[in-house]
Amino acid sequence: MHREPLLEIELKTIDTAAPEAAEMLKTAKARLGFVPNMYGYMANDPAVLGGYMQSYDAFRSTGGFTPAEQEVVFLTISRINGCSYCMAAHSMIADKKSGVPADSLAAVRAGRALPDAKLDAVARFTAAMVETRGSPGKAAVDAFLAAGYTSRHALAVVLAIACKTFSNMTNHLAGTAIDAPFQPYAVTEDA
Repeated sequence: MHREPLLEIELKTIDTAAPEAAEMLKTAKARLGFVPNMYGYMANDPAVLGGYMQSYDAFRSTGGFTPAEQEVVFLTISRINGCSYCMAAHSMIADKKSGVPADSLAAVRAGRALPDAKLDAVARFTAAMVETRGSPGKAAVDAFLAAGYTSRHALAVVLAIACKTFSNMTNHLAGTAIDAPFQPYAVTEDA
């Protein structure tokens, strides 16, 4: 899934970014302990970095999904969009922080049915939303709702897709190198 850069984009740092973007990079560093490469590329346009960070925080805090469900949503979107960077980052978060069971993590990374029925339902709905560009059909919506989700959850998937649009598309353009903390989770041809 690795992509070569399609566009020459400078990797900004806290010291080289415009003041507004530098503040966002400082926030990222305070939260994560480092500035992810993806953020450095997004910092070339503070609106892109700000849009990403705002949508990410909103999805995490108001979407109504458990941490494991959140990662399944992000991983499903990133897999379909072919974003190796986000696949690695969210796989690490899924494994180390969000409590996604190993068998479900392996399945979502491979695009297979997840052994956990509830996680599988959110993965299927998310995939349907991405693959149909937001027009998954009534049967997909009904299956999602029948699994115990609500209309608010469906809208939260829309928010996650917006968030991953910022990150996945930036990473495609920049050919973003996977940061060291995420490297053990890089997607390989056989994973």
